[in-house]
Amino acid sequence: MRMAEHPARRRLSAALDTLSVTFQGMTAHPDEHNCECHWGSPQELSLLKTPDVELDPDLLQRTWRATDWGDHSAVLRRILPQFATALVAGRVEPLFGLEEAGYSFARSRWQQWPDEHADPVGEFLRAWWVQSLTDPDAAVPAHQVFAMCAEASGTVGPWLAAWDKETGHLSDRRLAEAAAEWEYELLGDGLPWHVDWYEHDEEEMRIELTTWLLGPATVRLRESGAPADLQHRIRLLGLPERDRYTDPHWPGHRY
Repeated sequence: MRMAEHPARRRLSAALDTLSVTFQGMTAHPDEHNCECHWGSPQELSLLKTPDVELDPDLLQRTWRATDWGDHSAVLRRILPQFATALVAGRVEPLFGLEEAGYSFARSRWQQWPDEHADPVGEFLRAWWVQSLTDPDAAVPAHQVFAMCAEASGTVGPWLAAWDKETGHLSDRRLAEAAAEWEYELLGDGLPWHVDWYEHDEEEMRIELTTWLLGPATVRLRESGAPADLQHRIRLLGLPERDRYTDPHWPGHRY
């Protein structure tokens, strides 16, 4: 996949190329199987056991979404170059949110893979995250990429730290967009996406995200001229629940 010469695009293009080289020739386990009624035909399953064959979009979608592979790691390695390219292009269509794609990464336990496999995956996620913040032509909204990366890795910390380093106008605009998407769930003491992988600590992620929004993000929202009502809604996150509801700037959310 070749992109134009925007710095973040160059980095992302290199990360995608590395995935293609690293996972070339990978296949699902020879004994892998799935329910013909719910997943697909034996002919489609055979494609997962054949290296480097492009899958049609529907088959790719069914493959990454399936939760009952015998060896999910091998299946993900088989589809990863095509899957990553589809993610970046905005061609992945989850039922609810892009965090669902993150679950597929989490189920594979990719962070426990050998370094020669895990490192290219980590670089892809980091490169895509920065591109979503800094590239005006990014195909996927930054808040969706954030949720995907958080679920893929089980943490919000590295992605918030990277956001701290990207302080340009576009990154600040992405922050305002994300805060507007997130404030409803956060004001109800919920995480703005669904955590589906049992090893992930939803409350820990919510607290860390809220703390960041009340700290560095609040300063950036103010200095970048974000709407006043949005700034107030983020401010309310720092108040006890009862005080939020009685604040004159409470937005009237019902849960």
